[in-house]
Amino acid sequence: MSETLAGYALRDMLAAWLPSQRWFPGRGATVSELDIVSDVTLLDGDPQLRHLVVEAEHGAGLARFQVLLGCRGQLPPAIAPGAVLGLTPGLAVYDGLHDPELAAVLLQGIAAGRQAGPLRFVREPAARLGDWHGSRLMTAEQSNTSMVFGEAAIMKVLRRLFPGANPDLEVADALARLGSARVAAPYGWIETVIDGEPVLLAVLSEYLAQASDGWTMATRSLGRLYARQGAYGQEYLTAPVAADQAASDQAASDQRVPDQAVRDQVGGKLPFVGEARELGVATAQMHAELATAFGTRQMTGAELASLSGALTYKLAEAVALVPELGVYAPRIAAAYEEVAAIREPVAVQRIHGDYHLGQVLYSQHGWVALDFEGEPAAPLSQRRALAPAMRDVAGMLRSFDYAARHQLVGHSQRSELAAAAGAWVQQCEEAFRAGYAAGGGADPSHQATLLRALTLEKAVYEVIYEYRHRPDWGSIPLDYVAAA
Repeated sequence: MSETLAGYALRDMLAAWLPSQRWFPGRGATVSELDIVSDVTLLDGDPQLRHLVVEAEHGAGLARFQVLLGCRGQLPPAIAPGAVLGLTPGLAVYDGLHDPELAAVLLQGIAAGRQAGPLRFVREPAARLGDWHGSRLMTAEQSNTSMVFGEAAIMKVLRRLFPGANPDLEVADALARLGSARVAAPYGWIETVIDGEPVLLAVLSEYLAQASDGWTMATRSLGRLYARQGAYGQEYLTAPVAADQAASDQAASDQRVPDQAVRDQVGGKLPFVGEARELGVATAQMHAELATAFGTRQMTGAELASLSGALTYKLAEAVALVPELGVYAPRIAAAYEEVAAIREPVAVQRIHGDYHLGQVLYSQHGWVALDFEGEPAAPLSQRRALAPAMRDVAGMLRSFDYAARHQLVGHSQRSELAAAAGAWVQQCEEAFRAGYAAGGGADPSHQATLLRALTLEKAVYEVIYEYRHRPDWGSIPLDYVAAA
């Protein structure tokens, strides 16, 4: 069947299709040049599955992408229009990950330890792979694509490819070997070699079928809180977060999912505060395991000064792009300068690197972290570098603020609900920090200077992101910066 699809026709299809995908970098970008650097047939006949590595020149430079190309004589009815690259007489060309029959070829390859040209399918020796039938595509991701097999395993297929040891597999595999309950254990992976360097293509991991992600849990809790504010919710806004929460600690150690109604009402606190504390405990445990697996060391004074300078440089870039940020720049810069003056020990270690409520699941094991890939746009060396654990803490604190305030953007009762949002954010932040200290992490209150600077760094990054992608949400980070 491959002979019926000429190379030039395929390149034209790819050049037109790639920019429309959510994982393609740059809104409105176009492909100026495109080259297929690898083309491996994994299944021949009708249907056919071809594995492509594509090199594309776009507005932000040159990037490599992975495309699993499905070809059939007739397009399956279930294939979404956005997955179709092209239709010609007698040939339908589409994203093969949308086809369960073709997606199963990847799972079978890992189970068999297959070698297909430069593609290597690897199975963890201890992994038990079942005879899972059918797959369903996850719809929430943007930078990658995931499929669930038999509600027991999930395969994340990386779309944009980078050379070197990918931290998503590297970290999850290392923690799983330590027996960590804070990661989903990898079952296997697919890799290749490009220009003499290893490149990770996909990871197959344990799927936590009954788990809920933190973002969904938090926003649903907030939805209930906002809905009841007009009737009887005011009494929830003044309840302090207790310093001693033995019941919450016990729930975290038992690693059980408590009844929703109980969680919402424990101690008269706002909903999700108990989970926020448990998440702080779990985050500290994850950081301790990362330190065991990869080591840790103290930052030098010169490194703290360098960090301060780097933050200030990024602030200047942000102000040049978003002038509205300029009015707050002197105060932000002062917070960054204080980092250089820190004299207390600051440890650096491997961290998650892109930590927020969407990257954690609440399962029967308690909180589990996902996607250790880090910020995809950052260089691999930066994503694998040692960093202060407070950077992950800062990311989660900002995520609480986003969860509360994004629902109020354009809301007709935004001013009336602002107090509820602020109280919820404050209680969740306090609970998370307390849980982190109780879980064995460095007490965030003892690293307040560093944490404030890193939280502001995250907010400045958010200002840029919203300016470029979601202007309507720009008030969320700007309001935080204004009040910080």
